[in-house]
Amino acid sequence: MRNGRAIYAGIREFSAEENEVGLSAFLRDALGIEDDQFPSETYGQWQTSELSETIDGTAESQPTSLAPDLAPLVAVHVEQLPKGAYVRLRPLEAGYDPEDWKALLERYLRDNFTTLSTGEVLQVLGGRHESFKFLVDKIEPEGDGICIIDTDLEVDIVALTEDQARETYRRRLEKASRAIGTQGDSSTGGVLSIGEKVYGLVVPGAYVDYEIREWDRRDPIIITVECAVDADVSLFVSPLTARQRNRPREDQHLLSDFTTQPIKRVRIESTNVELEAAEALYVSVYAFDHHEYSDEYPQNQELPLQYKLQISANQSVDSDEDSKNTSAHGNPNDIQCGNCQQWVPQRTLVLHESFCLRNNVLCPQCRNVFQRRSSEWQNHWHCTQDSSYGNGVLIPQKGETDPDMHDPEVLVSGLTPHELVDGGRTTECHLCNKIVRLRDMKTHLRHHDLERLSKPPPRVCLNRNCGRTLDGRSVQSASTPGTDTLGLCSFCFGSLYVDTYDPEGKALRRRIERRYLSQMMTGCGKPWCQNEYCKNGRQARQPSSIPMNVTPLESMSVANILATIKPFVDAICLQSGNLNTAPFYFCTDQLGQQRRILAEMIAAEGSVASGKEYDLPWCVASVEATGGDLSKAREWLENWAPAKNEEARVLC
Repeated sequence: MRNGRAIYAGIREFSAEENEVGLSAFLRDALGIEDDQFPSETYGQWQTSELSETIDGTAESQPTSLAPDLAPLVAVHVEQLPKGAYVRLRPLEAGYDPEDWKALLERYLRDNFTTLSTGEVLQVLGGRHESFKFLVDKIEPEGDGICIIDTDLEVDIVALTEDQARETYRRRLEKASRAIGTQGDSSTGGVLSIGEKVYGLVVPGAYVDYEIREWDRRDPIIITVECAVDADVSLFVSPLTARQRNRPREDQHLLSDFTTQPIKRVRIESTNVELEAAEALYVSVYAFDHHEYSDEYPQNQELPLQYKLQISANQSVDSDEDSKNTSAHGNPNDIQCGNCQQWVPQRTLVLHESFCLRNNVLCPQCRNVFQRRSSEWQNHWHCTQDSSYGNGVLIPQKGETDPDMHDPEVLVSGLTPHELVDGGRTTECHLCNKIVRLRDMKTHLRHHDLERLSKPPPRVCLNRNCGRTLDGRSVQSASTPGTDTLGLCSFCFGSLYVDTYDPEGKALRRRIERRYLSQMMTGCGKPWCQNEYCKNGRQARQPSSIPMNVTPLESMSVANILATIKPFVDAICLQSGNLNTAPFYFCTDQLGQQRRILAEMIAAEGSVASGKEYDLPWCVASVEATGGDLSKAREWLENWAPAKNEEARVLC
């Protein structure tokens, strides 16, 4: 361009005429080309359309009566761009919520872009007439542009300025601190349990997200939403699994009820295959935004819309008519509407009927109420042979290009036919948090299994009272392996270290012997010590845990103590180049001792969650990696540790 602007772009389609190039609205805006810069069709051959302009690249086609300076000139060059590995985006406005634009940005880049240029502005359209603008600030490999086709692109979102970051943080805190039922805004959602009933508010066009973390897998789950008859509120449900990590939305959910009835209900049977590996259940309440049809809705309708959400299990579901009558007919002053069969206060009957008769219609056969202009009513049907009927739009299980459900490739993949064809969808791996294509998730998880089975067992501290690893198997590892620490972690070896020349290890052996003597003669002075070779630890241990043939340390002489510790000291290998395998019985800190006790308890259980048994080193690593959380340690073992004899079974 004459204004010095440049941008990289890919070819969208080969549909232009010979020697012509079409520019999209995004490219025109990036190059600074305005629509009024193009001459009208009365002055020349160039024309302006709503979506793109055609630019003639030959000198012969330019009109002779038009000055060249009146129209913009665009130079097009072909250049090979490297595949991108990293891009840093900066939001141009404060207050962007990642839950709003994260999924939209991925879809926007995948559907509309083949390249990214430094300095260009991406405008992502969201719900409720929102738009999110991001500036492409940095790319890798470094240069002016990258190609984003068939590549793993790491995306970072960094605030443009410190003031913007503070404003965004303030808005997020304000949103998170809103109380449920705040006037003029939606409820904040939260965690629900079976049998719980909540009341909330939802703004048209917004979602209120809930989560069910614990329920009895043997019982069905009934999720019910009740709202006013003129409130267009829908219910969406999706399980949280390795393949589905997003919140349920209008265009992405597993189960839903978006009928026009005031009571929406979703029943999930215990035999539903989608619940087999579900970590939780995501429930979203959504209110449709009908602002463009505001003349069809009562002007005095209160916003936000009120609803009641109830979670129940193992109960019989009454018919819709009985539920409506029971829930509504509780006031003797209420009158039943002859159209929608709802009970309304007598003082508002005229207003209700004027709205209801204009917008709702009652099916005389099934007695269900529909919006008069809705597609559900247009597609409503009743079978002439039995009582079957349909009250909504049926979504086919597969498209025209999708394979059959019994196709061998579909059966082997474990995906639905549409998921197998739509390979562009991605999800987050629950193990490594990497974004993986949905069709590649099975192979990706298999790689995790192979990596888990091929790992050698972690090296643990040789102190039998310490619960730390040596080879960095977890974040909290104390040290890296080495021959100078005798197989002890830095906490246990620290008191033995001195900065003196001792090639044969004689001085080190004497320090180890003195430490044993000090423990058994005077004790370590720690009331929580459980070391059986410590005076304080022997006193703190339960009498039943001490063998009957063991002499108490209080009655042992120095000679007997020396005879007891001599085998421990002699077994230690202090030769340079040889690893020591002899155990130690030193007193350690309270954290290390507690982790060791937990690891031994997990290893002694014999089965963890799914009946698998694990070696003690893996149990020590799991407790260390999870910070001593017993339930998370079991989960860590399931994900990262090979069970006993598991590798042999897989190879067979």
